[in-house]
Amino acid sequence: MTLSVLFGSFFLFLVIGMPVVFSMGLSTVVFLLLFGQGLPLTVIPHQMVAGVDNFPLLAIPFFFLAGELMNATGITQRLVAFSAAIVGHIRGGLAYVVIVTNVIMAGFSGTALADASATGSVLIPAMKREGYHADFAAAITAAAATIGPIIPPSIPMIIYAVVAEVSVASLFLSGVIPGLLMGLYLFVTVFFISRRRGYPVRVRSSLAELWVATRRAIWALMAPVIILGGILGGVVTATEAGVLAVVYSLIVGFFIHRELRLRDLPRIFRETAIGTAIVMIIVGASGVMGWLVANLRIGDMMVAGVTALTQSPWVVLLLLNLFFLIVGCLMDPLAGMLIFIPVLLPLVKHLEINLVHFGLVVVLNLMIGLLTPPVGYLLYLSAAMAEVSIDRVIREVWPLILALLVVLAISTYWPGMVLWIPNMFHTVK
Repeated sequence: MTLSVLFGSFFLFLVIGMPVVFSMGLSTVVFLLLFGQGLPLTVIPHQMVAGVDNFPLLAIPFFFLAGELMNATGITQRLVAFSAAIVGHIRGGLAYVVIVTNVIMAGFSGTALADASATGSVLIPAMKREGYHADFAAAITAAAATIGPIIPPSIPMIIYAVVAEVSVASLFLSGVIPGLLMGLYLFVTVFFISRRRGYPVRVRSSLAELWVATRRAIWALMAPVIILGGILGGVVTATEAGVLAVVYSLIVGFFIHRELRLRDLPRIFRETAIGTAIVMIIVGASGVMGWLVANLRIGDMMVAGVTALTQSPWVVLLLLNLFFLIVGCLMDPLAGMLIFIPVLLPLVKHLEINLVHFGLVVVLNLMIGLLTPPVGYLLYLSAAMAEVSIDRVIREVWPLILALLVVLAISTYWPGMVLWIPNMFHTVK
């Protein structure tokens, strides 16, 4: 009864169109009023503050700020030119450019929406001018942007690390190989689509043009190396890596590219504050619900119910994949993770599934959810930039989703691949 009231009221508020933060908050108020047994409502702000009082969360505003600074320094255009010099001569070359650019940008951004906005604003108009279908341009932009939170750094992984109490560095490293696989499988899908539709071929860049493009993009290419290298080398923590990324972005913007101006900083700080506030208010609201979940021992009930049906970790992982794919369709990824991870952690621990491996699988599921209606943030953003209807983009994105589902299956049932780099650097406990 208590469980149905807590989650039933939450989903009811969602269905009537209430933002997820207020849905979480009001569902906990309803629960406390009915079953709180005299607990004061002041427990809500107390647990909200406790939810955000965690050192690793400091990395979030720094990575947000680093991404905004990078985009303001002409990084995107340089990376697009560099990617075009490498793969632009292949049939359908601009679609490959979208993928390569997103793989590189993933190394200093950490958010899918920011990557889609940055690359889409440059490449979607270019693809339309060169004869690509607008709906396909939107679809490949959205699909490639899902790589951003998989290759480190990653804001969703920071959130998961806080909730599951695992190493942020381990999670970051676990995403390197799956993220590159996502790019590879998108490459293969684009290859067949481009051949079938006869998309245009650009003239191959000369060595001189490749050198010029590389030289102009070198500082952008060095950003992921510095961030990831600092973490791998044990020089900085994930939070300190965010500070390092900000300092690096400021130096590149003011003194090397010289495209960043002091008058740009208020806008950048404002966008960073808004992005950080959206994430942190969701984290805070989920702290209250997580506290209730722990006190109701819902996780123990989940263990008893699932293990009565099966003791196989592989079957449970399949069921969890299906569950999180549905969650990704219906909810904001961060909210879905913050609500359901505390419920499922006891089950995952009971079956001895590695928490780092599970975290990578969860984040990958939820990123695929960004490509599916009705939430599908990436679909709506890319459709708006391409000026096409969302229905047309949905039809185009399904082959790309299937490619990402293959990567999900490999990552789920080959944990050694996911954990290979973390184990190499002894970050998995």
